[in-house]
Amino acid sequence: MNRELLMLVEAISREKNVERDVVFGAVESALAQATKKLYEGDVDIRVAIDRDSGVYETFRRWHVVPDEAGLQLPDQEILLFEAKEQIPDIEVDEYIEESVESVPIGRIGAMAAKQVILQKIRDAEREMLLNDFMSRGEKIFVGTVKRMDKGDIIVESGRVEGRLRRGEMIPKENLRTGDRVRAMIMDVDLTLRGAPIILSRSAPEFMIELFRQEVPEIEQGLLEIKSCARDAGSRAKIAVLSHDKRVDPIGTCVGVRGTRVNAVTNELAGERVDIVLWSEDPAQFVIGALAPANVQSIVVDEEKHAMDVVVDEENLAIAIGRGGQNVRLASDLTGWKINIMDAAESAEKQATETGSLRSLFMAKLDVDEEIADILIAEGFTSLEEVAYVPLQEMLEIESFDEDTVNELRARAKDALLTMEIAREESVEEVSQDLRDLEGLTPELIAKLADGGVHTLDDLADLAVDELTEITGQSEDEAKALIMKAREHWFTNEAAAQESSS
Repeated sequence: MNRELLMLVEAISREKNVERDVVFGAVESALAQATKKLYEGDVDIRVAIDRDSGVYETFRRWHVVPDEAGLQLPDQEILLFEAKEQIPDIEVDEYIEESVESVPIGRIGAMAAKQVILQKIRDAEREMLLNDFMSRGEKIFVGTVKRMDKGDIIVESGRVEGRLRRGEMIPKENLRTGDRVRAMIMDVDLTLRGAPIILSRSAPEFMIELFRQEVPEIEQGLLEIKSCARDAGSRAKIAVLSHDKRVDPIGTCVGVRGTRVNAVTNELAGERVDIVLWSEDPAQFVIGALAPANVQSIVVDEEKHAMDVVVDEENLAIAIGRGGQNVRLASDLTGWKINIMDAAESAEKQATETGSLRSLFMAKLDVDEEIADILIAEGFTSLEEVAYVPLQEMLEIESFDEDTVNELRARAKDALLTMEIAREESVEEVSQDLRDLEGLTPELIAKLADGGVHTLDDLADLAVDELTEITGQSEDEAKALIMKAREHWFTNEAAAQESSS
């Protein structure tokens, strides 16, 4: 029987062109599965076949787990203290094995053994093909539509298959069996049967890679695509930078008579591409990203990572774009939140901010409107700036003498100290359950306290827009935090229903 086993392994190895060890592994797995059926529980069985003689041994084994963890799988695990009684120097995650009677191959059932072996071999072949394909380092998968699978498209390249999910397709693109397809390789998931390569035609990375193939200067390092934002199938923006002053980045990407950009557009179902010059200056970058709209002025808020962009009435619709597309893509491309407004809206917002700042200076510095307006005109936007900007900078203000400057700085520091003491007292009023809420930082707790939010229920009762106004978070972050705060409501409700039943 042992000789027949070796002959079987050798024959399958040659026929399927796989390593003998893979076939031996498949046989060991088949024997282990057959042995497990002899036990009532979900035991762990290991079979070891001698590669030279064909003799095999069977072991039942137990995984050593920490004492404090307890037994999650009693039929397969053993606590460390019990394991040490058998093997004193054994460690956690090692195994204790016990030799058990081996099942004769004849009792397995030829069909079951063959199925296990062939499946193992198919998996090995698939892994070999996949490793060979991935070793080429290709980023774009080129293949043919083979079939549909629950809304996904399976694309075949040689004997390797990729999966193009519905959400990663270009909207309204109608791909049919037999069509030639190119897509970006995003990931490899070996748990997926048949098509482990995850593809995308809508990802920004796909457009970047297409330009890399069409524009040799990118591969040569003369040009660099810094970022890309897409509404797949409709419109996209890419930001390019030249590392050689002799190379025009935009013209090079466009190509002679638009040949290069048109090649990318044609591949992406007519998706229009705006090519933008990247700049280290965020404001200049945003202005370029909003093209073709002309920008009148721009105000940068570093703290909120946002910009107020002022355009005239004629450019307002262009800057925003259909359905907000232009400003949304520009925001994704630059990484800045962009607020588009006309001159009237800008003046109104500026007047409101100026009024708030004037009130702050008048109240906290105990000065009249004239002094407050001078500070605002000189660019001061907070008490911190009044208190801590270099002394010489304030002395250069013509309307102030040295005594006035020193007095203003002293009052600003006193006001900040008073505000900090009040803030600490307010924070102390915050309940412990709110402090312990996952995701809350000391900074957020202080902002919540300033906004009158002191308990978990206070936070849970807020609307998303109320929380964003208090903390400056994004809508998604605020929504997640509120839902986290409301979890105890549902837990308490479920507990009440359970006790009543």
